[in-house]
Amino acid sequence: MNKPSKSFFELAVWQKAHKLVLEVYIITKDFPQNELFGLTSQIRRASISIPANIAEGYKRMGKSDKVRFYNISQASLEEVKYFIFLSKELGYTNEYTKLKNLTEEVSKMLDSYIKRIQCA
Repeated sequence: MNKPSKSFFELAVWQKAHKLVLEVYIITKDFPQNELFGLTSQIRRASISIPANIAEGYKRMGKSDKVRFYNISQASLEEVKYFIFLSKELGYTNEYTKLKNLTEEVSKMLDSYIKRIQCA
């Protein structure tokens, strides 16, 4: 039987989402200066929302409350997927495949985590 986590830091889904944020920050460092308040800001904000809502949902007591925050994470993740695609289309990054794979991993983990909570 799995030992219950003591902190959101221990959640594999949070760890993977945090890794995504770090990767987003790395790639957006090289975005054009004129995107600082546009795409750079948007993709960073959306990516930060993913692990932040996982962390907030972690401490929520009711299943529906937890799931609501994890669903917000899912919605932010979809935003990030689009921003990554747009970045590739604009020629701002060559890291599309790496980031796309990472977003897909986080998405699958979030889906699984939500299902586990709903079935508990």
